[in-house]
Amino acid sequence: MNLSDMLHSIQLSQNSNTVMELVDLNEKTKEHGLMLTPDEAKSLVISRNKVLRDHARVEMSIGVLKELIEVFSASPYMNQEYYIDTLNELQEIFYYLRNETEDRIGDTKLIQRMNDYYNGPCAGSIELLRSKMEEFAENYRRDISFPDSIYKGDE
Repeated sequence: MNLSDMLHSIQLSQNSNTVMELVDLNEKTKEHGLMLTPDEAKSLVISRNKVLRDHARVEMSIGVLKELIEVFSASPYMNQEYYIDTLNELQEIFYYLRNETEDRIGDTKLIQRMNDYYNGPCAGSIELLRSKMEEFAENYRRDISFPDSIYKGDE
């Protein structure tokens, strides 16, 4: 077996484990009427990898994706029909924010902020969430230079 085949085999094995980790979350999300098939989980992983490449980011685990699923599955605005599309959009927004805030806000706090907007003023609208989060990032960048910033301690 040549090196290329070996690396491809390792990647397939890792993707398989990752897909199963996401499918295992169905135990938590099914109470909200949300379930992932293995193919949908694979699609999420492929989208995640693309988003990471697009934002020049490296992640060694799928912890962020799992947290997005766990947090947003409880939203009254999340439904099975748009579940995968919404999760893909949430990943895109999250990694955009990570770059725009220069990784100074922790993952959990950023996801919680997104969730608060999504369930609050955005009323489940991804387009509105994207707009609000762009505004949030702009305000963050502007306010970061102030010592009494509301973001102090988020680093």
